[in-house]
Amino acid sequence: MKKVAFYTLGCKLNYSETSAIARLFEQRGYQKVDFTDTPDIFIINTCSVTDNADRKCKKIVKEARSISPEGYVAIIGCYAQLKPREIAEIPGVDAVLGAAEKFQLLDLLDGFTRPAQPQVFAGEVERANQRFTLAYSYGDRTRTFLKVQDGCDYSCTFCTIPLARGASRSATLAQVVQQAEEIAATGEVREIVLTGVNTGDYGLVDGQRQHRFIDLVRALDQVAGIDRFRISSIEPNLLTDEIIDFVGTSQRFAPHFHVPLQSGSNVVLKLMRRRYQRELYADRVARIKQQMPHACIGVDVIVGFPGETEAHFLDTYHFINELDVSYLHVFTYSERVNTPAVSLPGSVPAAQRAARSRQLHSLSDKKRRLFYEQNQGRPATVLFENDVENGLMHGFTENYVRVAARYDPLLIGELKPVRLTHLNAQGLMEAEEPEFQSVLLSH
Repeated sequence: MKKVAFYTLGCKLNYSETSAIARLFEQRGYQKVDFTDTPDIFIINTCSVTDNADRKCKKIVKEARSISPEGYVAIIGCYAQLKPREIAEIPGVDAVLGAAEKFQLLDLLDGFTRPAQPQVFAGEVERANQRFTLAYSYGDRTRTFLKVQDGCDYSCTFCTIPLARGASRSATLAQVVQQAEEIAATGEVREIVLTGVNTGDYGLVDGQRQHRFIDLVRALDQVAGIDRFRISSIEPNLLTDEIIDFVGTSQRFAPHFHVPLQSGSNVVLKLMRRRYQRELYADRVARIKQQMPHACIGVDVIVGFPGETEAHFLDTYHFINELDVSYLHVFTYSERVNTPAVSLPGSVPAAQRAARSRQLHSLSDKKRRLFYEQNQGRPATVLFENDVENGLMHGFTENYVRVAARYDPLLIGELKPVRLTHLNAQGLMEAEEPEFQSVLLSH
């Protein structure tokens, strides 16, 4: 029995696909092992959102080769689709598989015998448009990432994802519901996170619009055996009143929205070819808070985009500062080959990009602390995960407040009622269980 290990870089969608591929290996009789357990085969699922992700891929290949000098190393994912020949030149790589080929790797690489030269299986990305491959993560975490959509029809000037994953396409409503029911039937999963490249664009099947995202939300809300559903990320122009209002009344969909902004300057948003202006974004935040005052709202933002002046950045900073949002994911712009942004004038020096990133990270810390303070005194339910550090285990409330409690193996995978009390001197929030045992809420 050959041993196979997996390493995933990037988004929740990648995690769902890695897990699905791992199950294909297990069905063929391979043994899934940890990365350090001298595997015979390494499968590295890559991201290519930033140059840093590319660098990480090279580092993982080097580490795999040091663990198993004769092991077989295959690279899949977005980086593999965008730069297959470049990856094939990385010392230690045996095979590269693109977007359409990665789910066929067991047939394409039958036997996993190391070749004299790296094999490249990466056709045109349009081949990936011909089918939607179902995937969900299972066994790695208490939460499951369920893939409902893939690809993107948008043309943001900074983004390589359409080149790496192809056009927007989705599973049918029946397929997604069936997958959710299969996950529920295991009896081991309490929360499902809906994921995709452009999740809110769900519903395109074979190039035709068959469903809307709200149809999916309503259907999943009826699936028995899952306590929580969470929407991973949704574009502001696709986050309709209908979706917000339904989540506000649902007992299963978590009051947590991650809504990409990218810039608080309308000038920069236009340069990015985003499909909204900041006024719409502010309106979406206000609608969420009107329906769910304690909802968590996360924000993606890019700093240092070409043409972003100091005034544009300050527009972004002040705009976010005045929004009732909970945390930021800050990305420093990096040039990507074959994107329109690389040809735009007004390149921002690296030092300025870094300084702007630090300012927004500080703003994020402030926003998160304020959000926690706003939750003081509230009852909440924590889903504890198998995430243990220094004798503490961690979990999340329905509105994405992270809780750390004294380790108790019986709590892993369980929903625990608590009451959030106060921030302590260490910047942590304390909470009380019904038995009035103290737990900590990490900042």
